[in-house]
Amino acid sequence: MRTLAELLQNNRQWARRMTERDPGFFTSLVSQQSPRYLWIGCSDSRVPANEIVGLLPGELFVHRNVANVVVHTDLNCLSVLQYAVDALQVAHVIVCGHYGCGGVRAAYTRASFGLIDNWLRHVQDVHRIHEGRMAACEDVDAGVARLCELNVIEQVQHVCQTTIVQDAWRRGQPLTVHGWIYALEDGLLRDLGCSVAGPDEIAAAYTQAIG
Repeated sequence: MRTLAELLQNNRQWARRMTERDPGFFTSLVSQQSPRYLWIGCSDSRVPANEIVGLLPGELFVHRNVANVVVHTDLNCLSVLQYAVDALQVAHVIVCGHYGCGGVRAAYTRASFGLIDNWLRHVQDVHRIHEGRMAACEDVDAGVARLCELNVIEQVQHVCQTTIVQDAWRRGQPLTVHGWIYALEDGLLRDLGCSVAGPDEIAAAYTQAIG
């Protein structure tokens, strides 16, 4: 098991490597951040946002929570979204789930872990909305995988329905919301085909993505 001292040593080595590669890296990082992307992903430690898309610090604005849920009463998520859209002027919002998500599995199996059960009710709502599709899954693993996909698609719709994104589109700001999913087994991202670039595209993108 790594110790805290090892983590600090790793940090010093990382900072040295970055400076050797680009002597002005940290100077420019302090002066501004201008990411083109907002990533809304899962808190799972196996899904490091910057790394899997090959972006450096300052190139990806990130919000993460258990099961990559976007709730209209979650002021944390909405604050991140507003800052990304209004202040940073990101061009893309990426909602990214991942197969094998523990939160989604807990919601699917109705497992109880305490306080988090309340949060995962949002994922159970996705299951309820798509009960017919979920019933067609052959086993638990297939059901969890399908729920991971459907959860991303639902959260994309939630992002698009926020006043933040609606206002951005209303004023003509270029902004596209995407739904992706990551596979732990091979490290690859998959586009779920539910990209939305305006309010008139939400319904069609949703219908196409859920199949």
